Amino acid sequence: MERLCLACNEKIEGRIDKIYCSVYCKSSYHYEKNKSKEISRFQLVNEQLKRNRAILQHFHKSGFTTIRKEELINKGFDANFFTNYWKNSKNDVYLFCYEYGFLSLKDYNKEKYLIVDWQEYMAKK
Repeated sequence: MERLCLACNEKIEGRIDKIYCSVYCKSSYHYEKNKSKEISRFQLVNEQLKRNRAILQHFHKSGFTTIRKEELINKGFDANFFTNYWKNSKNDVYLFCYEYGFLSLKDYNKEKYLIVDWQEYMAKK
């Protein structure tokens, strides 16, 4: 009985339990199979968190950076996705996306974000 590759339908040679003719076909088959699956909620949230972190990192050049909210949103930033928060003594709540935090500000009727780095003193004791 002739065995055929699941990916390309070429004849398979070698071990009896082999189902792909090459590593390339195995990878290609699984890539196509997984591409058609519905994206899970976990994957969507994780992708947005990674996107938010990359955007904050891109715009954050020093200890404190102020930027218009609109500019971050245009790059794909979504403030509803964050990993943790920290509240200072003035009760300002900084939302963090891993090591980059942001605080919503209003300056002359323009909405902005203050971007900061995570500091050790922010850790709860």
